[in-house]
Amino acid sequence: MTPQEALKMAQEKELDLVEIAPEGKPPVCRIMNFGKFLYQRNKRAHEAKKHQKQILIKEVKFRVKIDEHDYQFKKNHIVRFLHDGNKVKATIMFRGRERSHGQLGQRILNRLTEELTEVAQTEIHARMEGNLMSLVLAPKKGLAEKKRPAEVGAARRDDTGAE
Repeated sequence: MTPQEALKMAQEKELDLVEIAPEGKPPVCRIMNFGKFLYQRNKRAHEAKKHQKQILIKEVKFRVKIDEHDYQFKKNHIVRFLHDGNKVKATIMFRGRERSHGQLGQRILNRLTEELTEVAQTEIHARMEGNLMSLVLAPKKGLAEKKRPAEVGAARRDDTGAE
């Protein structure tokens, strides 16, 4: 139909004539409420954006002379961050003469990667940057869907009714 006829039909129905495919032969138009169409398109875009997961890089700092309990505590934080789907940057800070003993920091980072092989993969291997040595760990595929051990324990307590 001609554009004038289509425009007349749209005005009778109190709607808009919207060109959908201008490249087509002939161009394709649709009679619709254009304001409602824009609203729904923005709403769909907003919903899609809301369901996106933004990956953050969390940083955990260690020292060369870290105690065993402190190491375990920080390692548990790393596991929690990985289960949340975030990447983790583990950093060893060197001060003064500690800088000449880089192998001590390397040993800590190697131990960390060995203990976290089940939940993490090394994305950027350990390297020295000034007085810091760091590596980046990323969660393994499918890890975010699994529950963290603390969540499993909490779910079990909720089922029994005991705290």
